[in-house]
Formats: sequence, C-alpha cells, structure tokens
Amino acid sequence: MRKIHLSLTVMIALLVGTSCVSKKTFRAEAAKLDNLQTTYSGLQADFRNCQTAKDEANKKASDLELQNKGLLNKIDGLNSQIDYLKENNSTVLKQLSDLSVISSSQAESIKKSLDNIGSKDMYIKDLQSAIARKDSLNMALVMNLKGVLNDINDSDVEIKVEKSAVYISISDKLLFNSGSYEVTSKAMTVLGKVAKVLQNQPNIEFIVEGHTDTVPIKTAAIKDNWDLSVLRATSVVRILQNNFGLDPARMTAGGRSQYVPVASNSTADGRAKNRRTRIVILPQLDQFFQLLENK
Repeated sequence: MRKIHLSLTVMIALLVGTSCVSKKTFRAEAAKLDNLQTTYSGLQADFRNCQTAKDEANKKASDLELQNKGLLNKIDGLNSQIDYLKENNSTVLKQLSDLSVISSSQAESIKKSLDNIGSKDMYIKDLQSAIARKDSLNMALVMNLKGVLNDINDSDVEIKVEKSAVYISISDKLLFNSGSYEVTSKAMTVLGKVAKVLQNQPNIEFIVEGHTDTVPIKTAAIKDNWDLSVLRATSVVRILQNNFGLDPARMTAGGRSQYVPVASNSTADGRAKNRRTRIVILPQLDQFFQLLENK
C-alpha cells in the first residue's frame, strides 16, 4: 500500500509538473488516495477479525470432540462391566447344573446373587440411557440457542455447558442502563429469542442470576450491589413471564452481587464482563433420584 501511495503521488506530481494540473485537482486526487488507503486498512482489520473468529470456532469444535470422546470411553467402561457380569452369570449357572449335592438354603442364596447381578445390569443400562438423554437435551438446547442468537455479538452473549447445566450469560449493556434495573426496549429482542427456545422445552426449570461488579451503588431505590443484582434478576423473570408467557413455576430469580466474578474488577474491561445476567438451565436430576430410590 505504501508503494502504491508513493507511485500515485509521483504520478500526480508529474502531472502537476507536465500538464499544469491545478492545485485543487491535485488535492482532490490526494484525498481520494487517502480514502483508498483508509478502506484498505479497514479491510485488513476485518480479515484479521474473521481469522480470529475462525480460530475460536475451531477451538470450540475441538473441545466438544474431546468431551464426546470422554463420554464414549465411560460408556465403553460400563459395557465392559456388563459383559463381565454376564460372563460370570453364565459360568455360575453352568457350575450349578454340574453340582450333584447342594442345600436349599445355598441354592436360594445363589439365586438371589444372580438376580442381584441382573438388576445391577438393568440399573447400569438405565443410567446410560438417562445420561444419553440429558446430554442430547443439553446439546439440542445449546444449538437452538446459538442458532436464534447468531446475530448477537459473541462478547455480549455466551452459551456453554458446564457441570451438566446450560449457562446463558448476557452482558448488562444489552439489558440495562448503568445503575438501573429497568429492562431496556432493545433487550426485548434478546429475551424474546431465549424465551422461544425455553418455551419449546416445557419440562425444564431455570434460574435467572444477577451479577454486578465491585463498584458501590446506593440510591433511593437501590441499597447496594446485592439489591441491584436481585432487582435485575426479578426484572428479567417478570419479562419472561408477562411478555413471553413462560410458566413462573419453572423460574427462580436470584442475586449473586459482586461475589462470583468471571474477570478481575481492577480494569474497566473486567468489570464490564462481571456485570451480567445469567440464565442457568438446570439438569433434570429427578430421573436419577428415582433410579437411586428404587435401589
């Protein structure tokens, strides 16, 4: 670009010297050249941003692949245990058939042991099925949420799966004005898209958490950051209930104040990351509790 700039400058200078081009024309051409250089610099910045986004997407794909391999390894381990139990079951049955003398109490004890092995086998299969259903639901939720929110800046909305729960973290600049707990009109678009996905999954429950930075606040309506975080959470819950028709029995509102930061509060950028509202979609643990209660 510097070479092009220099060449054009020399050409324009020659034109001025040989063709008697006016200074006004020369300045106009120089301005065009500067505009071209500015456009080229902008295109370079856009290209670098695209490359960074591509690298981040590749990393996320690699992380998901590693998680999937880990789950497959666990399932393989459980299947090996089942095969081992089945093999032992067959061996014991064969040995019983070969016995000529055995007491009734011994026979009953062995039968109970074999029945117990069979029940454990079914128990492991039920757990495998429950885990698979849970993981499938979480993956479907994440894909649906990312699909409806694909036009929102990644730095403003983060969606991830952690400890069997799906987390949707929304920056406060998308939802509230500074120091306020009133949901802005532009936030309705984001909350409406999230509500649509949640509406399609009527059996899941979720928590709306308010988070703040460490900057103190005290107004006539807000006592401190605890107060602000709770008021913001309840504001979002009301919008989901009143504007988008979500069942209030599925929702919990809570404030975490400044005590669960995701970045350092020593910088403006860190404080901005900490000011967020997080929707936590809870795992359906009742199916696991039912399985345990039955054992």
